[in-house]
Amino acid sequence: MTRTFSEDRDIIKLAILAIGGQGGGVLADWVVHLAEANGYYAQATSVPGVAQRTGATIYYLELVPDKGRTPVLSLMPAPGDVDVVIAAELMEAGRAIMRGLVTPNRTTLIASAHRAYAVSEKMAPGDGIADASKVLDIARQASHRLIAFDMESIATRSGSVISASLFGALAGSRALPFPRESFEETIRAGGKGMEASLKAFSVAFDAVSAPPPPRPGPEAPSVPAMRGPPELLAEYEKLTDALLADLPPGVKSMAMAGLAKVVDFQDLEYGRDYAYRLRKMLALDEDSGGAARDYALTRETAKYLANAMCYDDIIRVADAKTRGSRFARVREEMKASDEQVLTVTEFMHPRLREVLGSLPTGLARWIESKPGLCRILNPLFDRGRHARTDGFAWFSLLYGLAGMRGMRRKLLRHEVESAHIAQWLAEAERLAPRNYDLAVEVIRCRRLIKGYSDTHERGQSKFDRVLSAVPLLEPREDGAQWLKRLREAALLDEEGTALDGALKTVATLEA
Repeated sequence: MTRTFSEDRDIIKLAILAIGGQGGGVLADWVVHLAEANGYYAQATSVPGVAQRTGATIYYLELVPDKGRTPVLSLMPAPGDVDVVIAAELMEAGRAIMRGLVTPNRTTLIASAHRAYAVSEKMAPGDGIADASKVLDIARQASHRLIAFDMESIATRSGSVISASLFGALAGSRALPFPRESFEETIRAGGKGMEASLKAFSVAFDAVSAPPPPRPGPEAPSVPAMRGPPELLAEYEKLTDALLADLPPGVKSMAMAGLAKVVDFQDLEYGRDYAYRLRKMLALDEDSGGAARDYALTRETAKYLANAMCYDDIIRVADAKTRGSRFARVREEMKASDEQVLTVTEFMHPRLREVLGSLPTGLARWIESKPGLCRILNPLFDRGRHARTDGFAWFSLLYGLAGMRGMRRKLLRHEVESAHIAQWLAEAERLAPRNYDLAVEVIRCRRLIKGYSDTHERGQSKFDRVLSAVPLLEPREDGAQWLKRLREAALLDEEGTALDGALKTVATLEA
């Protein structure tokens, strides 16, 4: 049986790290009531963070067997002197380790393995998400015992909050000398929401002692489910079956996800365009020795071509904001009951350029050629708007815009995006026989282009600047590595300062 610290210590010391909305205060209160109900004297203090995601609140508790005298206890956790650390999010566990609150000879670390991303992670132009696996590896080394799994999803499925599943994990850890029944009585004493909390508690309690799931073996590529008229679904099934039959195993899963995304964005004919381009790249890949490289060129094309074909225009934004699944997700995230009225306000700022992109190509080009007319029209659109999409007027307008999907191929934005995609693929196709790895990196550079409005323009500008170095890198054996460095530099900051420096370095290279 795992040693519990209560067996050899008179004082049990706990630290709880939680961010706003996770019920850290409720969890601390539960531990206090639990201890007092079992003949312990309990003291709890808290040190609040700066904000909900720039700092966590640390709740510190000390539990002492009640001997009739008021003990003198500490108000703050001391490094190397904490028995149990509970982190309501994985990076909070990492911060507890950095503060020295977790030690290998003493501390049981209970952490939810889910992520609530920090502002710095969200602001990064590229993938700014911290590596969770490194935190878990360090946590295993730094703690006496690590208990880590997704307790947020357990709470969500149970209709509760994470404090209930954390309490269940604490009970299951046996780090406190109290029986499970006493933990459950503490929750019942709270009254409100106790059934959901007890459910989350029970699932988390059982998960602590459950054996780890076996490693999944390789699975056959799954075809994402689609909804629609039976005749269209039958055509979609034919399209997927034909594409699956033509692709190598390592490409199939990505291609099926890409095909589903493209068809959902537009229609079956657009999906056939995607399949045609992918087959064309596969043929080139095979001729260029791609089999020895696990068809990396085709696999990356399957991913980034789908993203490129599903660009963010006004039609797509309107469609996303009026889907029933989106309103259901908002209601779920807000934890609104069926009886509650939920209002949704959107901030929208389509500029004249985005409006012209949603017009037929001929008309849009004509307006673009009239500077005076553009100056008159620009003030009508160059301002933000707050739109109540739960109301009839704005919802109807956006729903009508989403219904323009059938016209998309005749609009200016589609012509511009199609030309850019063709140029991008042509560059990769040109490079593949000469420098295969560089061609793969050219395909991957498409990740620089994303978003809407200004974000899209900045990304496309960086994309063009990165690919401007291709002629210099093409004859080099390490050309692919240099292009990768340029792409990573472009993702470091919005202004492109790092990219400027990297381009200057590349310009000094000798062929």
